[in-house]
Amino acid sequence: MNVGRLCACIFVVVTLSLPALGMSNGPSAINSNDELTVKYGCSCHNNGAVSDRAVVMISGVPLMYDTSQQYTLTIRVADSLTLSGGDGNTQAGFLLSSDSEGNFSWVDSEDIRYAEGRSDDVSHSEPDIDGTWELNWMAPSEDVGSVQFWLAGNSVDGGGIPDDMDYWNILSFSVNPPGTITTNESGATLETRTISVGSYDSLFLLEVSEEQIEQDRQDRISKRVFSQGNLFYWTSLLALIVGAVVQKEILERKYDDGPEFLATELAYPQAFRRSLISVISFYLGVGWASAENPITFQDVDFTDFATGSAFFVSVWAAYGVYRTILAARSKPDVKDIM
Repeated sequence: MNVGRLCACIFVVVTLSLPALGMSNGPSAINSNDELTVKYGCSCHNNGAVSDRAVVMISGVPLMYDTSQQYTLTIRVADSLTLSGGDGNTQAGFLLSSDSEGNFSWVDSEDIRYAEGRSDDVSHSEPDIDGTWELNWMAPSEDVGSVQFWLAGNSVDGGGIPDDMDYWNILSFSVNPPGTITTNESGATLETRTISVGSYDSLFLLEVSEEQIEQDRQDRISKRVFSQGNLFYWTSLLALIVGAVVQKEILERKYDDGPEFLATELAYPQAFRRSLISVISFYLGVGWASAENPITFQDVDFTDFATGSAFFVSVWAAYGVYRTILAARSKPDVKDIM
């Protein structure tokens, strides 16, 4: 019994630590909102908000495909600040889909894999330092009409966690079916093009002074330290609390000890109050976690903190109900009777 409780507590601690691990081996095909990531975006990086600061480009895209023809595509994902010469993000990842029309292939040296949960889509397998990947798309063996592509790109700061210093964007385009376009121009003009997404200012007009670049760098460092420091602090505190509770439970069973006797007329109201607190806190936590509007104070997002606190209070109150039950079932001592 004690080993089972200990394993359960360790599982809880490990589970709560999972958000610290970003999806560096490629994103899941389905985001936390049960939507296709490649079409609706990421729900964790940059608080789930799309950003024009992320520049997503793909070259070698044909205007019109020929059946069973292979096309070489080059994907580039970058931080516009980095492109302008500033100290921006240098690592990136992507997710590409053709809605199962045609097939993707690549050489072994490319850090590419089939997407988790959607085997016809492809994504990065490791964050790329230069944010560039090359792969092949084999067009369908028959005319299936226009082929729609979606490309999601994520420019990350390399902190190991999905935070507001990561920027993602989505690019959507289509390739026309065979025989729909005729031209007297060269085949290269007809076959290839480069498509990109990102604001015009981000792509071409971004001019940043040395002072602004340094200020941005300092802001990035301070935000990263604050974000990661908070994560490690609260995770460590939670681990200490859980460890202390587990130790107390083990020692009580080892020495046949437990909570002091609590009379039934006191136990019932106490258990009811704690149950009510647990239910209300859990309800608030679920509501805040699923709310579209963040909880902010002085332009600081406290949604994660409030949600985590609500769930912690809910679990702690539920544990209090368990302790109340143990106290009511314990044998009274002489002092309790007198």
